[in-house]
Amino acid sequence: MTDTLLPAAPQPLEKEGDGYFRKGCNPLAQTGRSKLQNQRAALNQQILKAVRMRTGAENLLKAATNQKVREQVRLELSFLNSDLQMLKEELEGLNISVGVYQSTEEAFTIPLIPLGLKETKDVDFSVVLKDFILEHYSEDSDLYEDEIADLMDLRQACRTPSRDEAGVELLMSYFIQLGFVESRFFPPTRQMGMLFTWYDSLTGVPVSQQNLLLEKASILFNMGALYTQIGTRCNRQTPAGLENAVDAFQRAAGVLNYLKETFTHTPSYDMSPAMLGVLVRMMLAQAQESTFEKACLPGIQNEFFMLVKVAQEAAKVGEVYRQLHAAMNQAPVKENIPYSWASLACVKAHHYEALAHYFTATLLIDHQLKPGADEDHQEKCLSQLYDHMPEGLTPLATLKNGHQRQHLGKSHLCKAITHHEESVREASLCKKLRNIEVLQKVLSAAHQRSRLKYAQLREDCDLLNLTEAPDIISKTEQEVEIIPPQFSKVTVTDFFQKLGPLSVFSANKRWTPPRSIHFTAEEGDLGFTLRGNAPVQVHFLDPYCSAAGAGAKEGDYIVSIKGMDCKWQTVSEVMKLLKSFGKDDIEMKVVSLLDSTSSMLSKCATYSVGMQKTYSMICLAIDDDDKTDKSKKISKKLSFLSWSTNKNRQKSASTLCLPSVGVTGPPVKKKLPSPFSLLNSDSSLY
Repeated sequence: MTDTLLPAAPQPLEKEGDGYFRKGCNPLAQTGRSKLQNQRAALNQQILKAVRMRTGAENLLKAATNQKVREQVRLELSFLNSDLQMLKEELEGLNISVGVYQSTEEAFTIPLIPLGLKETKDVDFSVVLKDFILEHYSEDSDLYEDEIADLMDLRQACRTPSRDEAGVELLMSYFIQLGFVESRFFPPTRQMGMLFTWYDSLTGVPVSQQNLLLEKASILFNMGALYTQIGTRCNRQTPAGLENAVDAFQRAAGVLNYLKETFTHTPSYDMSPAMLGVLVRMMLAQAQESTFEKACLPGIQNEFFMLVKVAQEAAKVGEVYRQLHAAMNQAPVKENIPYSWASLACVKAHHYEALAHYFTATLLIDHQLKPGADEDHQEKCLSQLYDHMPEGLTPLATLKNGHQRQHLGKSHLCKAITHHEESVREASLCKKLRNIEVLQKVLSAAHQRSRLKYAQLREDCDLLNLTEAPDIISKTEQEVEIIPPQFSKVTVTDFFQKLGPLSVFSANKRWTPPRSIHFTAEEGDLGFTLRGNAPVQVHFLDPYCSAAGAGAKEGDYIVSIKGMDCKWQTVSEVMKLLKSFGKDDIEMKVVSLLDSTSSMLSKCATYSVGMQKTYSMICLAIDDDDKTDKSKKISKKLSFLSWSTNKNRQKSASTLCLPSVGVTGPPVKKKLPSPFSLLNSDSSLY
């Protein structure tokens, strides 16, 4: 969605339900949320253009020596900085467009803050993966076109996930699939020349890296953002809806916390440890707010113990939002957090603290201790409501004395009014919050309710006689917690499992090219045994048997027999297949695992970002017996070098073809170079 406002429709997939799109994705849905994401994509492009122009102007200012030119460049820089600031303010407006993400049910509640999805550019896996399959695994890369297409379709689907559990599972499945792809195609010693670009969700600044970890981290961020959008969408007028909202925000906090702990060196502001820590706090605060709403949903009865409970719940919400607001104002988060988010956190902190004092004032003013009432229970509740009682007052004496109760209750009402006035003032200072109509109505109604109650009890001497109300101890019956992501619940099949078991056939291991071994079983004896799980290895090889004479070595992995792939077969299955040929000639292909720590003779992996061909490779074979004969050595290199000229086999996504080595005579000692050079990965930020 970054390159075009309306993403290209993916290739038709297996039909699921009534649609042809992958489950959890609908790129053609024209919802308010999708339109908002399209606006975000367009803004990202404008911000990118402005950043590039500003960088060019700054470079020109450094290089210019003419004073007139420098003055002109400074003037242009001021305009560019102004434009960039306006674009970022517009992006902040999208981040605070909370109404789009809220439930469609009419609700008189303060909106919750969702996170917007990170945007990305298209990535073509085909060239790099097909080359790597050919070079590293010595297999026909054309046989894996469908798997590569499935991977690219899955990535495209993850750009427009549906706002439900299916969308989360879609992102989670791609994240797990990236783990398989990383193990099979991304060796730790080299860059693959594949560029991943993601846009910062808060600033719109793009980040590009040749690192699959950036892709994985961004998918995790979007998974957490999707949970926040699910939480804000829940119907907060029903117990089930509020329960789902609490669960969604706790899971969002879990994903973002997992991202913070797993990817410690992040290249973008929205995924920095400090920012992620604040976002985790914000999700837990919104989960606590939903818990308070759940407690109030049946209606707040004007009953002593109920009011004590609700007052402490409100104090808990006010406390977590006060801590959140303090965290948002700490460097370096303060520079990048949307101002409207920090303002809303401050508004909610004052609002819920005001509610706590209002409910406390109500239980003191409206409830007189009557004969036969549970004095001990009420005294205990009142004593636990404060960390300390006002000077000269005791819980039991206050409960029994109506004048003291009313006096303390009016003090709480005055403090509630003060907090309400502060919340209204903070909301009026932020332009974005002034435009949220439901927020203004909720704050105004709560403020008016406290003022009316105080007006009924007000006396002329209150200004001199009223003492400051003590702070209320926060307490909750449902403590919110971080729920870590449960990846095990999603079953994902490795797209490239045809390459073989990942424990052996991975990017960080090297083998010889497949060797063809032609042999026969002498009197039913193969001359060797097998061991290991899939793939099986040649074990206890008789040096005088037919297989040894054909070039088999102990420890070789059997990859195919008579053209039948054996990489996933067990020992019993391979042995049964070998014995089924009887005295007939057997063709078996094997590979030998090379020492990954040995020095590599061939240099490869020359790549250029933006070029169609990401790298090329030349494999050299060196005959140890003829090292001193230079001309003979060159001849051996040229004889082993094989370029494919068959256009039917060489697709546009493949750049070369490697041969398989057939051995028909006694094994010749050869020293094969590594297909990869050890490149230092200086650009990795993870």
